[in-house]
Amino acid sequence: MVGRRHGSEEIADKLAQADQLAAKGKNQHEISKALGISVMTYHRWRKQRGPMRQTRDGDDHRQPLLAPVVDDEPRYTPPAGGRSRQLDRMEELEQENARLRRLVTDLLLEKVGLEEELKYRDTGRDPRARRG
Repeated sequence: MVGRRHGSEEIADKLAQADQLAAKGKNQHEISKALGISVMTYHRWRKQRGPMRQTRDGDDHRQPLLAPVVDDEPRYTPPAGGRSRQLDRMEELEQENARLRRLVTDLLLEKVGLEEELKYRDTGRDPRARRG
């Protein structure tokens, strides 16, 4: 089954419909089936919306305590005046990783060259000598 993204308005509409179904006594599986989404998606949307509270005039007019999370909002904002320490540390580690890779490559090439030289010494042939 291919997943698809739902717009924030569509999510809000489906959650309102889910609240009505829940008020009628439907369980989560029945609600998610009626909405055409998985139970996990239903849980994720409810979690994004935040906890609910009832208004004084009845339970049909429930409102979220927190504003719903919109997909377009950034999840992380770096501190003012500069980049985050984690980002700096990540770049530092990437540079160190690149240096270590070059070092290992150089050592491996040197090792291969020494092994070849040792092999040719044991056989009595010089690898640099030309056949003529």
